[in-house]
Amino acid sequence: MQTEHDSLLRLPEVLALIPVSRATWYAGIKTGRYPQPVSLGPRCSAWRASDIQRLVSQGVASPPLTR
Repeated sequence: MQTEHDSLLRLPEVLALIPVSRATWYAGIKTGRYPQPVSLGPRCSAWRASDIQRLVSQGVASPPLTR
């Protein structure tokens, strides 16, 4: 049995690739716009690089600004 390994990205690495604020990122997770994190511990989360790469390749845009 062979498994494929996916690297994990911490939040600063994710936000460097998807330029939104922390608050926007977590709001997007709550609404399903962005992928759920993988819990590495009680106060440590990361995201699968494949999930983030998929968002980048789809050209995910930040939500429109409201006035």
